Amino acid sequence: MSLLDRPALLLIPWFLLWSLILFFRMGRDKKRAIRHHRRIPEAELFLLAFLGGALGGWLGMLVFRHKTKHLHFFLGFPLLALLQWAATGYLLLQGTIL
Repeated sequence: MSLLDRPALLLIPWFLLWSLILFFRMGRDKKRAIRHHRRIPEAELFLLAFLGGALGGWLGMLVFRHKTKHLHFFLGFPLLALLQWAATGYLLLQGTIL
């Protein structure tokens, strides 16, 4: 079986890459918050989550204890992560990306 047979497999490294990026951005934003430096805009964090990094954002919230009091992050990242991974699982079971 090749990637041409199962293009949905490409979503897994895509989500992992964006998750790593957002995880480290969450850590960096937490460090900036502690030092009272210029912060990463919330819109950027959500854009990275929407692009596939929601799982990393969720883990970043837990590890760095960052943005956990903001309901739109506290609910949004886990919900978006579940939707992204559920859709990927569904596509893998269907054997197609569309």
